[in-house]
Amino acid sequence: MKRRVNLFQAAMLRWRALYPYNAVHVVRLAGAPDVAGLRATLAAHLASLGLTGLELDPRRQAFEWTGGEPSVELREVETAGDARAALSAEIERELNRAFPERGRVDPFRFFVIDLGSAFELGLAYDHYVAGGDSIVRLMRGIVARLEPSARDVTSAGAAPLRRYGPSYALLLGRQVLPIIRGLPALARMAASCRRAIRMRFASPQDGYNAFLLERVDADDRARLEGRAHEWGVTTHDLLLAIILKSVSPLARPSDETARRNEIAIAAIVNIRADLGAGAKNALAPCLASFRVGHRVPRDMGMRELAVSVHAQTDVIKRSKRYLQTLVALGLTGFEWAFMSVPQRQRFFPKHFPVSAGSTPLNVDVLWRDGGATPPLDYVRGVSTGPLAPMVIAFTMVGGAINIGISFRTTVFVRPAIEGVAADMLRLIRTL
Repeated sequence: MKRRVNLFQAAMLRWRALYPYNAVHVVRLAGAPDVAGLRATLAAHLASLGLTGLELDPRRQAFEWTGGEPSVELREVETAGDARAALSAEIERELNRAFPERGRVDPFRFFVIDLGSAFELGLAYDHYVAGGDSIVRLMRGIVARLEPSARDVTSAGAAPLRRYGPSYALLLGRQVLPIIRGLPALARMAASCRRAIRMRFASPQDGYNAFLLERVDADDRARLEGRAHEWGVTTHDLLLAIILKSVSPLARPSDETARRNEIAIAAIVNIRADLGAGAKNALAPCLASFRVGHRVPRDMGMRELAVSVHAQTDVIKRSKRYLQTLVALGLTGFEWAFMSVPQRQRFFPKHFPVSAGSTPLNVDVLWRDGGATPPLDYVRGVSTGPLAPMVIAFTMVGGAINIGISFRTTVFVRPAIEGVAADMLRLIRTL
């Protein structure tokens, strides 16, 4: 029997009808890859979880895992001597490859990059199917099958993934008071959107995502987290402030007195805890979002900006105002049916303008939740879709942070994003 998608999945289905809306995860393993054995392992693992034979009915917004033998796509990527560049190029390629829009499909595609003494195993997936945290659990199970030393501890400590998650209707019962109390926040969000700087889309119908990969080493991550603790903010608050500062040269108003003089950043929130125990091990994404808006004068210091960002996020989290974005998504879904395709492509840049999005994920914590040692490395890339012209995926692994930046080429040229990345790294190293 087909199950209805949840509210955030429904939004993702609307977005993927405009442009590919994928995500890519890459884990590094020791040793040389046995491609034939790897393909068999992937097929066995997906089959063991019942993650085969996905049938999607986008009109009814319903799907079903029907079972059967998986058809595993596993592509060998040539490096031409530069494995890092090959990895970035393959992530970019997969972000822009659409999955079938309906019918029986395999929503997972794999690739492998041979590094000699190690290899990268990549997974690209249709994002409405799974959240980033559940994909980490899926990859953890694959690694456990490939590495016998990790198998026993991981299988003993990890609960199996559930194919279907709870409905967001549960939120009405579990979180009714925060939702009702937060309704006035929708008016404040609308006012903030009217102050936010709009990025210029040269061609709204062009959804191509380019990709850039950077890394914060362990010493710099320790400096970042230490400074956040010293200033009384979260690490993500400080990262949001760094994004604001770094993108400000690209989004600064020509006149500081202009009505639109704030830079807005959207951030993804994991709401599995709000949905209850039934959501903990569900494959489906259980997400909401919030946005912060802030003026960023050239002379504003990082501490002042981070503390101000924290003042916004602290209220949002304590009062669960991120749930109000789900109300907004529901209203948008109703309006969507009456829009033309060009209107849908322009809707978010016009009515919900943001300069960038942020999606943090702590792989170390998720991997250890299964009782296993975190992997050698882990990288992510996430499609921008129609919502944000740039999405920055922060992946905490092995004491370091990998930064995957996907960006719409109809808004940004690569040298500009390379400048943003350089500014982010400089700000972290000089905190």
